[in-house]
Amino acid sequence: MQKLLLSLPLLLCSFFSFAQPERWQQRADYEMNIDVDAGKNQYRGTQRITYTNNSPDTLGKVFYHLYFNAFQPGSMMDVRSRTIADADPRVADRISKLKPEEYGWIRVNSLKHNGKAVKFETNETILEVTLNEPVLPGSTAAFEMEWDAQVPVQIRRSGRDSREGVRFSMTQWYPKLCEYDYQGWHSNPYIAREFYGVWGDFDVKISIDKNYLVAAGGYLQNPQEVGYGYEAPGQTVNRPAGDKLTWHFKTPNVHDFAWAADPDYKHTKINAADGTVMHFVWQKDQKYEDAWQKLPAIMDRARTIMNKHFGKYPHREYYFIQGGDGGMEYPLATLVTGNRGLSSLVGVSVHEQMHSWYQMVLGTNESLYAWMDEGFTSYASTIVENELAREGLLPDQNAEEYPFLGTYGAYAQLATSGQEEPLTTHADHFNTNYAYGLAAYVKGAVFLHQMEYIIGKQAFEKGLLRYYDTWKFKHPNANDCIRVFEKQSGLELDWYREGWVNTINTIDYAIDTVIAEGRRNTRVLIGRKGRMAMPLDILVTYDNGDKELFYAPLESMRGEKPAENAMKRTVLPDHRWVDPSFEFVIPEGVKHIARVELDPSRRMADVEPENNVWEKKE
Repeated sequence: MQKLLLSLPLLLCSFFSFAQPERWQQRADYEMNIDVDAGKNQYRGTQRITYTNNSPDTLGKVFYHLYFNAFQPGSMMDVRSRTIADADPRVADRISKLKPEEYGWIRVNSLKHNGKAVKFETNETILEVTLNEPVLPGSTAAFEMEWDAQVPVQIRRSGRDSREGVRFSMTQWYPKLCEYDYQGWHSNPYIAREFYGVWGDFDVKISIDKNYLVAAGGYLQNPQEVGYGYEAPGQTVNRPAGDKLTWHFKTPNVHDFAWAADPDYKHTKINAADGTVMHFVWQKDQKYEDAWQKLPAIMDRARTIMNKHFGKYPHREYYFIQGGDGGMEYPLATLVTGNRGLSSLVGVSVHEQMHSWYQMVLGTNESLYAWMDEGFTSYASTIVENELAREGLLPDQNAEEYPFLGTYGAYAQLATSGQEEPLTTHADHFNTNYAYGLAAYVKGAVFLHQMEYIIGKQAFEKGLLRYYDTWKFKHPNANDCIRVFEKQSGLELDWYREGWVNTINTIDYAIDTVIAEGRRNTRVLIGRKGRMAMPLDILVTYDNGDKELFYAPLESMRGEKPAENAMKRTVLPDHRWVDPSFEFVIPEGVKHIARVELDPSRRMADVEPENNVWEKKE
């Protein structure tokens, strides 16, 4: 770790200001020069990667992603989309119907390792490279490549001529070195699912017709040459002669680089409250102009909320760019479809910017742990949007007391559908898009909100910040996340990971009986119908209106969460995961019980909450 830190630019030192676990990281620094023929929808590229092998392993091969090759009839993405039970309508059979001039492809013309040519083979979306000499542990290697590419008709995420008319959405567009980590190489073919990348610096020059405006996830180095609103007020634009402009971007310590270009783009920027610059790039369209004009102030406020709850955004700039086929996140940028009303535009912008925390900075292998990317982002987006609504910044939305009820309801539908698969399923291998989408976006979000229920709100909020500070730029896995919350709360949580992540066991408790025993006591019997056990919050309301919380810790926790409010709380004996039921006695005294309710905070993902309440009959 020390060697890696010493090798990074001083610019990045602030990113590592917190003590972090010792896990080595590979590094790939990119220099790329791109020459675009916009009329042909093609480009030529040269690339130099300085690759540092910080692993203890000797590498005899390397692998690259060639994502554009997926957009050809008969590709794995094409076949997968046509044979899965519930195809994404954005893809469906569209790839199979492409004409040659609409294909996407990347053709590698030459590749050198430390100045010497090496053998390589293109296997659809993966370039397999056999090295003449291995890359030794602790050494640095140079890879130089020349390639040609054709930009596909926009189908999924990347491409040209989107349905909103954006000319170029350039994502997953270059030969990208695959990640090598403690599990080995991750050279997964591209079938439109998730991504995983190597940390590094990007230095990218893009030459394109001068009537295009280019927006990218990086720091523009030559605004005085390209202009188009990037120059400072009063600055003279000195565009070079010729038919093309070269846009030069640099981006430090990221694992991808995306850009977009269109002749009709409009650009504005603001200085955000946290000291960063926010850019907004969209097509001129009077119908949606009002929404885009209002977006900057709202996203500025959203960023402040994000920084408070989830950690400080680490880069100096961020771009919101109209493009793509919905919303997709990249370092320092997102591409979103822009023909939306204000609330929809804010919603997609909040979600995609939150990915700057849960993926762009933490960098989880989202192919293996999509729920730690999409789910955590969905959780955070819900928190942010609810605060925006509470502040009146979303005029057609009201803040909700229980903003996750819809999320829990969607999870319950999945859990009872017969189609659920464990969160440990690789993103590419889910049997249906339905199961994948709800597992990644919904069950992953419930994982966090339910964690708050298990360990308590204060420990959870501190744990979220600790998770970010501990694991940023480190590719955390599921166990890394759990361990942070264990350390923050002092509770054992492996049972939660095993039950929620590794299985499809459900939570289902029911109040079976509430029986008076003599004049002074009432016995409550709670049955466990689901296979997954949980700690229990049980709210008792007396006939005079008084309320009391009874808390039953789970034995596997080896402790208890602290009280979360001033309400009287009685801590009951631990109950065990093997027990099919749990009972306890309420000493009533002179008061009588009117109502007993499980999970009054609605943070436990009980798939049948209707049987969680008992009320005294009149």
